[in-house]
Amino acid sequence: MRRVLLTGAGGGIGKRMRPALAGIYPILRVTDMVDLGAPGLGEEVELADLTRAEDLARIVDGVDGIIHLGGISVEQDWEDILRTNIDGTYRLYEAAYKAGVKRIVFASSNHAVGFYPRGQILDGSERPRPDCRYGLSKVFGEALSQYFADNYGLGILSIRIGWCFEKPETQRTLGSWVSIRDLTQLCRIGLDTPDLHHEIVFGMSDNSRTWWDNKTARRLGYTPEDSSDVWATEVDTSGVPEPGDKVGLAVQGGPFASNGYKGDPSRVGAR
Repeated sequence: MRRVLLTGAGGGIGKRMRPALAGIYPILRVTDMVDLGAPGLGEEVELADLTRAEDLARIVDGVDGIIHLGGISVEQDWEDILRTNIDGTYRLYEAAYKAGVKRIVFASSNHAVGFYPRGQILDGSERPRPDCRYGLSKVFGEALSQYFADNYGLGILSIRIGWCFEKPETQRTLGSWVSIRDLTQLCRIGLDTPDLHHEIVFGMSDNSRTWWDNKTARRLGYTPEDSSDVWATEVDTSGVPEPGDKVGLAVQGGPFASNGYKGDPSRVGAR
């Protein structure tokens, strides 16, 4: 990898991953629709709308690999999800293939399987059970990744990202928490692993309280450095109620599965 593109660099995860990737690849091209500030050493900054063909062609030109974080990261109206997360992701993949991009890391979400009951162990091989329209768009992205791997030969890693904030706040997020350091490691595995076809892994740290078996990530060389366990006592004694209705409290996706919920990423977690 000589030039890597990071989409969604102005988002909650993108803002923290950008410095984590600094200096790893010779050129890091960062893009979003919002002001990203001046480029750092080894950076290229591009303002772009991922739903515009001319912007897509420009940002993928000369790129070897893509970390695709861009898009809507909470539940929204169908028209917005369709335009940005579904059609936009397809068009990014198409532009990437035409430009000769070899690798893509797709920011999927635990909400692609969020309707599985709590306590059931998932390993990435189970069929999708999205808990909301946002999760449904991530199911599409995983299927799209398989399609472009099978039909066009791209190597793609789909990461079902969990709670990627400073620390967990509830019992649910104790199991799904991932540090930016560990998530960056997974992205690097997706870009650098030889002979990668398409794999689905969970974006989680080394958490003892979890419903996910990340054996595929471990097979690819993932060795998480962080764990939510350091906050377990704090969460256990905090008394902070978990948001969500009866359905949301019964399934892994939490409040995203609650009837009529539209998420606030600062409250429940964007992915």
